[in-house]
Amino acid sequence: MEHAIYLVTLVGTALVVAAAFSSLIAFRFGAPLLLLFLCIGLATGVDGLGIEFDNARLAYFAGSLALAIILFDSGFGTPLNALRQAAGPALSLATIGVILTTGIFGAAAFYLLNLSWLESSLLGAAVASTDAAAVFFLLRAGEIHLRERVRSTLEVESGTNDPIAIFLTITLVEIIAAHANPEANVLATNLLLGFLINMGLGAVIGVLGGLAIVRLVERLNLDHGLLPIFVLTLSLMVFAAAGAVGGSGFLAVYLAGLVAGNSDIRAVTILKRFQDGMSWLAQIIMFLILGLFATPSQFPAILVPAILLGLFLIFVARPIAVWLCLIPFRLPRPEVAFVSWVGLRGAVSILLAITPLLGGLEHGRLIFNVAFIIVLVSLVVQGWTVGPLARRLGLIVPARLGPLDKVELELPGSAHHELLAYRVAPGSLVARGERIPRWARPSLVLRDGRSMRFQDMGRLTAGDQVYIFVPDRYPRLLDKLFASRAVVDPEDADFFGAFAVDPARSAAELEAAYAPGLTEAEQKLTVAALVTERLGGHAEYADRVMIGPIELIVRDVDEKGRITGLGLSFEPTAPVARVPVFLSAGEIADRVAAFVRNWRKPAEPPTTTGEARDAPAPEPEAQKATTES
Repeated sequence: MEHAIYLVTLVGTALVVAAAFSSLIAFRFGAPLLLLFLCIGLATGVDGLGIEFDNARLAYFAGSLALAIILFDSGFGTPLNALRQAAGPALSLATIGVILTTGIFGAAAFYLLNLSWLESSLLGAAVASTDAAAVFFLLRAGEIHLRERVRSTLEVESGTNDPIAIFLTITLVEIIAAHANPEANVLATNLLLGFLINMGLGAVIGVLGGLAIVRLVERLNLDHGLLPIFVLTLSLMVFAAAGAVGGSGFLAVYLAGLVAGNSDIRAVTILKRFQDGMSWLAQIIMFLILGLFATPSQFPAILVPAILLGLFLIFVARPIAVWLCLIPFRLPRPEVAFVSWVGLRGAVSILLAITPLLGGLEHGRLIFNVAFIIVLVSLVVQGWTVGPLARRLGLIVPARLGPLDKVELELPGSAHHELLAYRVAPGSLVARGERIPRWARPSLVLRDGRSMRFQDMGRLTAGDQVYIFVPDRYPRLLDKLFASRAVVDPEDADFFGAFAVDPARSAAELEAAYAPGLTEAEQKLTVAALVTERLGGHAEYADRVMIGPIELIVRDVDEKGRITGLGLSFEPTAPVARVPVFLSAGEIADRVAAFVRNWRKPAEPPTTTGEARDAPAPEPEAQKATTES
């Protein structure tokens, strides 16, 4: 018995260490990390090194707990501004998108596999949710700076679509296990009512649980070493309580993390570090267990239809569902195309594919094997192409900040201030003489091994280490002051235009200088207000607007989304991706209106004198110099 304990511990820790080392390979070559974890599990399983693991209940239990930890950390790290920015598109994808993907994919599975309609829909529900964690790892590993709107949409979708897929999967398993064959309208009604109850209870318990976590952390003076464990345990209690009363535990734990992470919770720095490590451990354990549970020798019998279904999911089901969900939001077509492609399937899909085995379904093992192969296809095809596609679609923007050396120090007993330690980087604004704002209180400076008061140090120089007291929700300004210059790729040197434009200047000056064809109402606006209006009321970093012969580029925005920096270019400086599909509702309406106008417009007789009105207005060269450089 004692020998067995040592052997199991040795094998388990060796697998975790191997997975941790594989992350170095993934960071070096940009490989999908989840794929490496699964391959390690497969290599050590029954068809590899011979480790037999066929306990479906244990695999599902461990995977569910790991997923709850990951979702709590995901919610804890999601800022409210990202939620507000992408709530509409992301929640549409997480609800309607999952249902549409389930239906479209289920129809294909019915014709390619020997499954009933309900079993085909069950397989579709299992693979309907995305695993954005793998995508974000690829973006970080490749140092890809994605547009904030796209990143926020994927983040929020990934945190909210798992509960929907889990509800659909479990409900369909129960129906099939009961040998029920309900009519379509009865099935739809039961699913809708069950969905509302499940999600409603999960949402209520999640919000209340998040508020309770914040209140308990503030009231109880726990040791800093115990506090992260206490918070993690409370999050799992929220997950279990919601599931025990018939609600969605996964939605509850995500919302609990969202509420706690966006509250003035004590020791937030310690909690983030601990949860980041626990999230990594949970992902490794979940992926390794699922890889061990699979039996690759059973794959050849269904390999061809499973690969075809994986490609159908990538190229047909997911794009159609994304396009239909995002039609009302008038997103640019390159962004819709990227969101439709970044629909990686991962551990959640494999975990849900275990539920047919738990329900004792006749084709449970077939459904699991097909789902596993689909996940592998998704990771291989989509996982290797996220970065190149983002560049091809023009969604990569230059980094805002360069390297930043910052340490956040938690102050015991203080919930409203933090102590930050910055090292002055060469080329930073502070090193060039920029003053530190008044709301920040520098207290100590370390220089050449000596510590002195900030008031006695004079001008800060590169290499100085500065300790500053700041409010807990300090603006991003300090990071900008202490960060070094961002290294701009040569291809991005002209990304923001060669000229700078004061956002507070009147748009009438643009009309006078370049004659872009502004209306009288637009000329009364400031340049910033004009750009914001052309962007639909919301501007973000690196947004671009073509106005006649000029292009205005958003160089920076403040925390409230107001434009603080603009660039100007006389020709497009960013790659233009021509995506022939994914029209939004506004574009469809514009094309229909144009078609109707052209259809009703009588044909004009040809003329021999040429139409002067069709000639483009000459660009006023003499007035270019009025732009601020």
